[in-house]
Amino acid sequence: MAGRNMSRRGLLAGGAAAAGGLAATGGYLTGRAASEPAEARAAEQPGTVPFHGVHQAGVATPPQTYGAFAAFDLRPGVAKESLGRLMRLLTDDARRLTEGRAGLADAQPELAGVPARLTVTFGFGPGLFTKVGLDHERPLTDLPEFKTDRLEDRWSGGDLLVQLCGEDAVTLAHALRLIVKDARDFATVRWVQRGFRRSPQAQPPGETQRNLMGQLDGTVQPADPDKAVWISGGGPAWLKGGTFMVLRRIRMDLEEWDAADEAAKEFSIGRRLADGAPLTGGRETDDPDFAAKDFAGFPVIDDNAHIRLARVDDPALRMLRRAYNYEEDVSQDGVVDSGLLFIAYQADLARQFTPVQRRLADSDLLNEWITTTGSSVFVLPPGCTPEGWIGETLLS
Repeated sequence: MAGRNMSRRGLLAGGAAAAGGLAATGGYLTGRAASEPAEARAAEQPGTVPFHGVHQAGVATPPQTYGAFAAFDLRPGVAKESLGRLMRLLTDDARRLTEGRAGLADAQPELAGVPARLTVTFGFGPGLFTKVGLDHERPLTDLPEFKTDRLEDRWSGGDLLVQLCGEDAVTLAHALRLIVKDARDFATVRWVQRGFRRSPQAQPPGETQRNLMGQLDGTVQPADPDKAVWISGGGPAWLKGGTFMVLRRIRMDLEEWDAADEAAKEFSIGRRLADGAPLTGGRETDDPDFAAKDFAGFPVIDDNAHIRLARVDDPALRMLRRAYNYEEDVSQDGVVDSGLLFIAYQADLARQFTPVQRRLADSDLLNEWITTTGSSVFVLPPGCTPEGWIGETLLS
């Protein structure tokens, strides 16, 4: 155990965290030869999602059952060089864990053997660029506070994001703890948010899932991620292949929602609860007819229904959404703090997320039952090769 801790400490403190230095320790904890290709190791292990590629995993990856999102604030004095050391270390542990291998100096290597489709995704917040002297490369600013927001600091902001998603809660807990230990000398934890979805054993993959209000959530997704999600040009060269991520914590007033009748709920959403079909259609995937009128001449789908305000006609401007339910404390009166972690990925925040959210904040009928209490925005750098590391295009 002492050897493991010394190895970690050496990497944190000095320049030995270069990519080659990390590779040299490759077979120590698992008994494998360092020269064995990572792809071969991953191929032996079922339930893995490839870590390397043009884009980071965990964005276009089909959503897993569990999600954990951790935001960090950089410690005073952390500069570009030391941030690069941290990202090398985080990348190395992330690639190991997603392949079912123990992380560097992993105190519980036995827990790493079940990868369970683990993905680890990294993002940089607006403040990070100022702190490490890279303001000239900053591609984003904090989101505006929208009219209905009631934001709390404990769920908002952050310099560095780590998104972990997987099919097993033990695997996810082990990965989160190791990542937090990696970052400890460089950053403090600002917040951690955890969420869940129905597992593949409970619901076939690919089917739209329901949130805790009973709604089918995420029916319309972009057909072409290359246009809608991934940054291809028009921004900093280091960001090509990356994306922008918004994370919003939305608290649901389920007590009041329970008291509403089904007609009021469906009127507010613009869809039927039973099957997710628009009020003008017969199936979930039917295109809503916003021009349709009822017998009295009123719109069948109200002008302020959620489905109308969230509508984006141009497929290239649709956000890729990944939603996780959360459930926290239960009060002595039996009221559960429940809600949604809404995650959206897009190539252009100003053209995709902000206009939709402004419309929703102004007049969405669902606002009677939901309140946004947390809001963060990050830029996710492109993926990396087996010899590279996340953030290399910016920090090297």
